[in-house]
Amino acid sequence: MNKDLRIVFLGTPDFAVGILKSLIEAKHTIVGVITAPDRPAGRGRKLKHSAVKEYALSQGLPVLQPTNLKNEDFLASLKALQANLQIIVAFRMLPKVVWSMPEHGTFNLHASLLPQYRGAAPINWAIINGEKETGVTTFFIDEKIDTGAILLKSSVAIKENETVGSLHDTLMDLGSELVLKTVDTIAQGNVETFPQPLEGVLKDAPKLTPENMKIDWSQPGEKIVALIRGLSPYPVAWCQLTQDDQTNKVKIYAAEFEADSHKQNIGHIFTTKKTMKVAVINGYVLIKEMQLPGKRKMDIVSLLNGNDFSENAKMS
Repeated sequence: MNKDLRIVFLGTPDFAVGILKSLIEAKHTIVGVITAPDRPAGRGRKLKHSAVKEYALSQGLPVLQPTNLKNEDFLASLKALQANLQIIVAFRMLPKVVWSMPEHGTFNLHASLLPQYRGAAPINWAIINGEKETGVTTFFIDEKIDTGAILLKSSVAIKENETVGSLHDTLMDLGSELVLKTVDTIAQGNVETFPQPLEGVLKDAPKLTPENMKIDWSQPGEKIVALIRGLSPYPVAWCQLTQDDQTNKVKIYAAEFEADSHKQNIGHIFTTKKTMKVAVINGYVLIKEMQLPGKRKMDIVSLLNGNDFSENAKMS
């Protein structure tokens, strides 16, 4: 039996736009979209729409932007949409009164192979931790974060030099396919779920902060490069550059590791006309793209062409 589905979609960033677009192109009925309130952005602090709102408006879809998900007016507006299925992609935690509302439930697309990497930044942490494989999972929402019964999974290999930017796009496409497959399963009444395993070592995907985005140059070079790849092109790994008694924050977008045995001080910078490398415990990290304070991101050759680094320059 094929059920007539009326879907409310909940999401905010670019990642969610790709999934919403695939649902519309597959001719599914989207009766409403819920996304984050407009936020001030840029130098003028003008209110900026979320990526999902921009796309939803372009498709003529009704948009709700609640600040309080338990607000009675919002709940009445949501109920009036008469949805029988809700789909979440990169949105905030929902109260039970919202996720339990539709007849066929509320399912979430998470960008990891659950139960691994529950949390806010699963794509980043899979790369930062040097995983060889990741994927996407659909699961029904419950009272906790990313713990509900699993519907479907799909996996993909993480390439050797993968960045969060490239993996984001791969998982968005993979996620679109999995969401469509999940919706079809629900529409056909063939839903089968599996509880998430409770045993084994679980790796989390906590929110990214300035503290966990800072490069620790005392780490092995492979780990440093993995951190840089896992934060590029956004939100970007950073560290302090000190030379001539001045210390400034710099951002590093791309780097490679060169294994070597040496007795150099950790963090010491070595430059030629075309290269910059930083001493680490098991070799050198070769900087490929960097941004100096007040400057644009530059490849290292261009950066060295216009900037000199003293012999005492170091990263910390």
